[in-house]
This record gives sequence, C-alpha cells and structure tokens, in this order.
Amino acid sequence: MKRVITYGTFDLLHWGHVHLLERAAALGDELIVGLSTDEFNALKHKEAYHSYEHRKYILEAIRYVDKVIPETSWDQKIHDVQDLDIDIFVMGDDWEGQFDFLKPYCEVIYLPRTNGISTTQIKADLK
Repeated sequence: MKRVITYGTFDLLHWGHVHLLERAAALGDELIVGLSTDEFNALKHKEAYHSYEHRKYILEAIRYVDKVIPETSWDQKIHDVQDLDIDIFVMGDDWEGQFDFLKPYCEVIYLPRTNGISTTQIKADLK
C-alpha cells in the first residue's frame, strides 16, 4: 500500500484545493491530510475563517481524503512520515524546495497550482 500525505490549512475550500487532493490521492492508495490547527495557524500569523473542527469535517467529506490528522508544528513532518509509513509527500509548487529535507524519508512531489483560483484571490475579491 502506497501512502501519500499533504498538509495545509484548507480554509475557504475551493475547487483548486479539491483538484490538489484528487491529484495527490491518484499518486497512491491512501491520502492523509495534515490539517493546520487553529493554534498552529496563530503561530504562523495566519487567520482561518473556519475552525479546525469545521475544516476537518469538510475535508473528511471529500472522497479523495482517507484520513485527517492535526498539524501542530513545522517540525512534525519527519515524525509523521516515519510513524505513518508515508511513501510520498505532496505539496503545491508554490512551496517548491521547502520540504526537500524529507527526501531521505520519502518521495517529495510538488504539484502545479490550479490556475485561476486561490484562497488569496478569493479574499481579495471579497474586499
């Protein structure tokens, strides 16, 4: 069984997020999502509209997602990859190179962003 993991806040969920999850899931047999907790978002100075519990509920309803785990720090990724027996780590290519430190533990893939949509764009359009 090939396990894939990705991480994010997944707030204001849009079709670009779903497209990323679909492509990540296609790389293996099980997709695990590390979902940033509200406390971790505060440490990153990132404000989410939806609470962790609501974002988790939404992600768990998406057919491509098999499991959601809390992301509580930047440092947990190596631990997660080892403990969850992860084969592939996936992030959007806007993070290109930022997670290469995981290459000794698993394959690291940066997927192209979905053109025409982003949470930043949605927030700007709503202002």
